[in-house]
Formats: sequence, structure tokens, C-alpha cells
Amino acid sequence: MNETEKALLSDASLDEPWGLVESFSTFKREHPADVDRGMEEVVARLKNHGVEVTVHQPNLFLSLPGEARVEAGGQTFRAKPPAYSLDARNGLEGELVYIGANQADDIDTIFDKKLDPTRDVRSLIDGKIVISEGFASPGMIAQFEELGAIGVIGINPGVDIHWGICTTVWGTPDLDDLPRKPNVVSVAVNNPDGQALIEIARAGGTVKLFTEMEEGWFRSKLPEVFIRGSKEPEKYVLLHGHLDSWDVGVGDNATGDATLMEVARVLWKNRDKLDRSVRIAWWPGHSTGRYAGSTWFADEFAIDLEENCVAQVNCDSPGCRWATEFLNLSRMSETDAFIAKAIEDVAGKPTFGERPHRAGDYSFNNIGISSYFML
Repeated sequence: MNETEKALLSDASLDEPWGLVESFSTFKREHPADVDRGMEEVVARLKNHGVEVTVHQPNLFLSLPGEARVEAGGQTFRAKPPAYSLDARNGLEGELVYIGANQADDIDTIFDKKLDPTRDVRSLIDGKIVISEGFASPGMIAQFEELGAIGVIGINPGVDIHWGICTTVWGTPDLDDLPRKPNVVSVAVNNPDGQALIEIARAGGTVKLFTEMEEGWFRSKLPEVFIRGSKEPEKYVLLHGHLDSWDVGVGDNATGDATLMEVARVLWKNRDKLDRSVRIAWWPGHSTGRYAGSTWFADEFAIDLEENCVAQVNCDSPGCRWATEFLNLSRMSETDAFIAKAIEDVAGKPTFGERPHRAGDYSFNNIGISSYFML
């Protein structure tokens, strides 16, 4: 680590970023109006330190989940609908069928398709509501819809029910993507309720799903800071993370938003020391639009990104309690030696990398930008 790098690290402080984390812990950032509130706070804090901020306002197609429940066997079960479930506030009733799947056991398998590929279950599923283990994720929902299900219940692994999104479309659908927009009612339930519903399915029972969804176009704020270097100012690293979150989303991703803000403050203050530029962005539409904000940015600035972006760095969920090792580190292979050296210099830790998942605002792969970090 050279002296300039040491000086930049010593300039970093927890004061301003921790203030943002504490503030974000007090309000949800799901609805676009609340996301805009969070964006405005980031912008205000940056401007207090003299940082220049450009605020884009893309029009994004989003799905906003509301209330949901499951009625079966004379009981009412709590549920959460994923973004892009069909609205069924009047109820969708059907025969309930259980199709077993392998439960995810770690982060690497959480979104995998879990059905036995050698087992033909179409005749069991067609026209029915399916219940199976797993998150109500794009892979699960698309798989059961293809097999003819009219509704899907995902059994989450513990006592909590998790929010999510069930579309396989990345960003705002175009005419080619639109046929893949989900056309089934989907909900998630916790594990104890899921086990009770499995018994109802085994007894040949019926179930009724209720979901309240809001879907449409929303003008969304997207702040960007461009910190110009002195030797190759047209070349830059893109550093980014999402600001919208399920519930208050402190670990995912208020910690990342605060990190981006502090990096912007420190690099802006020391911009005379930069050879190349740094571009920093906070995304809307991550959780409710499947990376709609970063996809808009990739479309809007595609030629410039292709010509000038040296690398893109995703900042999602850093600084969470008990995270002390650099395992399952997302990175493209050409960046491996560089980030391993940086992490060794700063943290004194070895790294164990893996190919990036199709997730986490990696919306720039088709442009061919070298990428690293996520989660």
C-alpha cells in the first residue's frame, strides 16, 4: 500500500455513514416515494461536504407487493407476495398439490431450481396451486408456471417469511421480454405453516390465495457522483449499490449506501490524487424491479460505459456483523489478482473467489465490463 492509499484510508470516518445507517433504520424503502426520501438524504449529506451530485430521474416499471394470506382447511396463514406476482385480492382458489424440492442449504444454492429433472410432474401440477420448499424466486415460479400451475406457495426455511421478486425479466420488460412476465399468483409462507399446508395438500384439500399488488411506471431518483481524475479523466471505475430495500434493509443495503457515501466524500476531497475518474451511483428499483435502476443506467450510458468504464464494483451488504472472511467473493477472473492484493493490504485476509451470480445489479455483463464484489 502506497502513502497516498494510506492517507485516503486514514481520512475515512464512521461519523457521516453511521448517521445515514441510523436514519435509514427508521423508515422502509420499498415504495418509490420512500426510496426518493432516502435518495434525497444521501444527496443532502453529500452536498453538505461540497460534493457535486447529478440526480437522474428514470421512469421505471415496478411491482410493489402489499398484503397477502393463504386460506385452507378452515385456517388463515400469514404470507408475503413477491414482486411481480399477479394481483389476487379477490382470491384464487384451487386444488393444492405438494411437489417436494431440496431446501437451499447455503448462499450458493438459495436460488437454484430444486426439482428432480427426471421426474415428470406436469400432470400433477396442471391447473392446480403448487406448494414446494424454497423462496418464491424467479426460477421456482417460472418452472411451475411452465408446468401449468395457476398459483405457487414457496415454503421459506425458518420461522420468518422473506420478501422477494419472482420475475425472470431483468429490468423494465421490452417487447421480447414481456412474455416472460409472471402470470401466476405467488406467495411465500414460513416453514411451520408450510408443513401444515403440505398435510392439507396430501389430504386432497383446496387452498385460496389472496395477494394485493401495485404495478406500474414510477419516476425514480437516481443520484450519481462523478469524481474526475487528472491524467485519464475520461476513464473511470463505476462503484454502485441499491438504495431501495425490503422493510428498513439495514444490512441490505443501508450499510452499502453509507459506504458509497463515505467513499464519495473521501475521494471528492482528495480528487487531485486520482489519475482516473470514479463514478458512484445509488440504484432504485433493485428489489421491486429486478435491477431496474442499474439496467436503465446500462441502457442510457451503454456506449460511454463500453468505451470508458474500466471496471464496475458492486457494493451490496458490506459491514454486516460477524462477516470477517472474504469467502464466496464475486469477481471475474481477470480481477482476481488485483482485488486479492488490495484485500491483503487493507485487511490482511486471503480471498476465496467465485464467478458472479446472475444477481446483485450485475447489469453490465453484456457490455463486457470487468466486475467484482457483491454481498
